[in-house]
Amino acid sequence: MINITVDDKGVVQLLKRIEQKMGNMRPVMRVIAGIMHDAVEENFEKEGRPKWKPLKKSTIKQRERKGHWPGKILQVSGQLASSVTQKATSTSAIVGTNKKYAAIHQFGGEITQAARSELFVRSRYVRGSKKTGTKRGQFKKGTKEGRGFTFRERHIVIPARPFLKLDDKTLDEIRNKLLEYVTKV
Repeated sequence: MINITVDDKGVVQLLKRIEQKMGNMRPVMRVIAGIMHDAVEENFEKEGRPKWKPLKKSTIKQRERKGHWPGKILQVSGQLASSVTQKATSTSAIVGTNKKYAAIHQFGGEITQAARSELFVRSRYVRGSKKTGTKRGQFKKGTKEGRGFTFRERHIVIPARPFLKLDDKTLDEIRNKLLEYVTKV
């Protein structure tokens, strides 16, 4: 699971002061986890805040061929966006995902696809049935064996598109909820 740590010193110091004053902070942590989860959903909806780097033309063409374009940048099937979960304990509010490919989208990076050889075999069998008396399991006339292809090693560069990101507005909202919780108690 990918976890994002809030490094905002003001929020961290406020959390420490509140923790000293009270024991169970689970209720406010649930609220904070919800705020963080909403912010992540908004990142997917608005395609980043600030905007993510656009897709390459080749990626858009590939998505068009498969019927997934026009669409959103990190949402072909919606699995990444729907995998984002939230968790709250008495000391932390956590938002993350369990998808293995989430890290490459969050932080960016390079994928190296190894060189390989493949054998492509087209449909070349005669289909028939015992009832009609046609020959089953034979090759069609004029067909040959499969055709081999060799692919070179290739490098795919994926730019960082941080979806587990909190903007200043969200951090202010978290601070306000913490202050509201402290003043209630």
